Amino acid sequence: MARRRKGIPGLSFSWKRAIGLSSAKGRLSKRIGVPLSKSGRQRKMRRAMGCCIPFVAILAVFGSAGIGLTKLFS
Repeated sequence: MARRRKGIPGLSFSWKRAIGLSSAKGRLSKRIGVPLSKSGRQRKMRRAMGCCIPFVAILAVFGSAGIGLTKLFS
């Protein structure tokens, strides 16, 4: 059987939103450019790593080709 919630359905109260803490955190994170939540920081890092992966792959290919050429000419 499902648990029943107390209170009025569809109506909730957040003391953090009431005193303006949520909006202050949002403004601060927008100003500094870094999300303040753990999941937001992880999402930002995953997006940044996604941009770096093709660059690292290209470096690995040219790096291994360079190593092969130095062995060939030595």
